[in-house]
Amino acid sequence: MTRDDYEVIIGLEVHSELSTKTKIFCSCPTTFGASPNTQVCPICMAMPGTLPVLNEKVVEYAVKAGLATNCTISKDSKNDRKNYFYPDLPKAYQISQYDKPLCEKGYIEIDTESGKKKIRITRIHIEEDAGKLNHDDFGGGSLVDLNRAGVPLIEIVSEPDLRSSQEVESYLKKLKAILEYIEVSDCKMQEGSFRADVNVSVRKKGDEKLGTRTEMKNMNSFRSITRAIEYEVDRQIELLEEGKEVEQETLRWDDVSGKTFSMRDKEDAQDYRYFPDPDLAAIKLSDEYIENIRKNLPELPESRKQRYLDQYKLSEKDANIITASKYLSDLFENAIKVCNNPKAVSNWIISDISRILNETEMDPIEIPFDAKQLGKLIVLIDKGTISSSIGKKVLEELFEEPRDPEDIIKEKGWIQISDESAIKEIVTKILEANPQSVADYKAGKDKALGFLVGQAMKETKGKANPKMLNEMFLKELNG
Repeated sequence: MTRDDYEVIIGLEVHSELSTKTKIFCSCPTTFGASPNTQVCPICMAMPGTLPVLNEKVVEYAVKAGLATNCTISKDSKNDRKNYFYPDLPKAYQISQYDKPLCEKGYIEIDTESGKKKIRITRIHIEEDAGKLNHDDFGGGSLVDLNRAGVPLIEIVSEPDLRSSQEVESYLKKLKAILEYIEVSDCKMQEGSFRADVNVSVRKKGDEKLGTRTEMKNMNSFRSITRAIEYEVDRQIELLEEGKEVEQETLRWDDVSGKTFSMRDKEDAQDYRYFPDPDLAAIKLSDEYIENIRKNLPELPESRKQRYLDQYKLSEKDANIITASKYLSDLFENAIKVCNNPKAVSNWIISDISRILNETEMDPIEIPFDAKQLGKLIVLIDKGTISSSIGKKVLEELFEEPRDPEDIIKEKGWIQISDESAIKEIVTKILEANPQSVADYKAGKDKALGFLVGQAMKETKGKANPKMLNEMFLKELNG
């Protein structure tokens, strides 16, 4: 049998750190990257006798996420203790939610090759993050940093509705965009504030019973998630084809070797011995509270995409790329306010900016320059101060060392040559140096003109006005 004889079943548990200023049960800051154990207090260090107090902003952000993903919001929920021991979990239990989560029964729609597909969301609940272990190569042990302990999370659990790594990537990107748009999380994957546990199983096509699933923990890269799923599907199918069983276990994905490795047996709910946290009051929400959050939800990706199609006449493909990230979308909108040229802004984002982001594996939130600088760059091109080819060089400078584009072109001496006599001098020089191209043009080979213009741009290091060059070459060639 081949892979085509099997159906892949995937469910996701996405953990997203919330962008609150303080932790979920204490007033310690949540700033990323602080020195180890400088953002801790007796509560998040789990000292005896301390009592947690729920951060109201965490509830608000979770409700926002639930409404943006079409969930039903529970007016009566609670916090539970989830008991398990990890060295970086100081209480030896995690405060989470079990049978009464804040949000339930939602969905988001993704685009697939066969059209729109609805991926159901089982629940969204709030919980606290654990600390972090830093492995000490010199001391031969591990050091515990509790700065992250108590940072608020929402866990978004999907139904097993996903059938391929492509669908998983599409779902995660859509979910990430929604959370960015409603401003409840910065979703910086490189900082671990948007990560996924991936549950994978396979079954023969036509079978109704689900296969045994494995779980790959804490994955925070779309590329790694895609590779890990493809590997794990092949591994499980190979086991079944050999007459062996897939074991329910938690796996670690190794990006270097491209393989999964067993970490431990996968726990079931009963292993965690959940019970209501006696130190925290139940969470009671009024209809008015929920509706007030609903009314104040920001514009979501789908709505913004439709507006771009209607207002700016963007293509569906371009609108999809720009609205897939709130940061790209905001860059687009704010740059338009400066240059009043939506098509040019779209072209720069879709082509050169996206190319540099891909080459550097940079997230849009990390773009170092602002919309005003991008808008000004486009104004300089539109006014003829610089050519488009020089504009590309200016953009690279903006990524390296962001500053006023006008200052960049002055520093580099990149101001466009638009003086007619100077242009004529360049054209004459190029024509004299390329008699064969002149003959080709006169013989009806129009491509020769493009070659001559290219030579002139090369001669002037991209500074000559391309429109004036074209006109001057045509005038001389046809004269």
